[in-house]
Amino acid sequence: MPADARRAVEEAARASWGRLLAHLAAGTRDLAAAEDALAEAYLSAVRSWPRTGVPDRPEAWLLTAARRTLIDAARHRDVATRALPSLARLMHQDEPGTPSTIPDKRLELLFTCAHPAIAVGVRSPLMLQAVLGLDAARIASAFLVSPAAMGRRLVRAKTKIKQAGIPFAVPGPDQLPERLEFVLDAIYAAYGTGWDERSGLVDEALRLARLVTQLLPGESEAHGLLAALLHGAARERARRADDGTFVPLDEQDVRRWAPALMAEAERHLARATAPGPYRIQAAIQSVHNRRAVTGSTDWATIAALYDDLVAHTPSIGAHVARAAAHMQAGAPAAVLAMLDALDAPTYQPHWVVRAHCLHRTGADPSGATRIALGLTEDPALRAHLVTTFARWSEGAADHPPG
Repeated sequence: MPADARRAVEEAARASWGRLLAHLAAGTRDLAAAEDALAEAYLSAVRSWPRTGVPDRPEAWLLTAARRTLIDAARHRDVATRALPSLARLMHQDEPGTPSTIPDKRLELLFTCAHPAIAVGVRSPLMLQAVLGLDAARIASAFLVSPAAMGRRLVRAKTKIKQAGIPFAVPGPDQLPERLEFVLDAIYAAYGTGWDERSGLVDEALRLARLVTQLLPGESEAHGLLAALLHGAARERARRADDGTFVPLDEQDVRRWAPALMAEAERHLARATAPGPYRIQAAIQSVHNRRAVTGSTDWATIAALYDDLVAHTPSIGAHVARAAAHMQAGAPAAVLAMLDALDAPTYQPHWVVRAHCLHRTGADPSGATRIALGLTEDPALRAHLVTTFARWSEGAADHPPG
């Protein structure tokens, strides 16, 4: 395939998948069928664009191709007489991005995936797949389950949507708060996955988080989530050195942090007045970013905030982050006991923190370092860990990653 056509298809997949899927699903109320039709449209683009050239409006081309696939499929099903009228209307709807479209189809689909008829444990993962185009393996990694198990859950959820006839529209105002938790969880997971993938998901997560605060301005946790994401995004330029090497948080050059994003984060943190996990996470990130002013990190306060966080959200990630904070606050022996109580054999940060604690207490960290390296996929992070672990064996100073 010519390079320009390949880039056009790849860019369309990154930029338009979720928006197009939301638009198609809104018209068909069949998420699985909409996904299949859209995938076929991208396949058609791979086949035809190298011959015919990249269309002036790639997104409109893909939407039209997917709509035609849906209509062709309906004509061959017993339900064609019921399906074709709605699909015919779909063919004449405006494409995403034109002034007459519903304000934000992705946000509609996020709240649809949080419908009470869908199992609690699959609502946020379904959003990641349906709205943001993540595959089951990446979603499974974010939620610490096997890809096969996650795949089965997603298939069951889509079947449930179709059978229950769940409408693809933003629920009434009285229904939004009960669904908000799952929407926020999905946005947070997309943000975390985006850093690993460098795929534009971070920007999309920030966009969606801002939209939620506009939709529900009185919801404390919506502001807490946005504040946490903004504080993290403020450090984006400092996460890698100019040569691409990984820079841990406590070694980052604060001059590379973004003051405007930190200020915006603090404004939203001030509006997160009720206690909740995202408000606590925002407070943690706020303390980290105060180093830009004070020149030091208040690890005791961060450790105390993580104590509060695990009381609200006792996830593996929260427990390991709490352990890391207490280690930095000067209690590595106690942290080993915290880690021993966790069941996290494949969670890479668990083994990194354990290795640092063992090293600081004078014990042999080699077993933990081997497992940590084996679970590290990011080449830059792996290189940083290799360097750090090598310093230990040489008796050099210890600088654990943040």
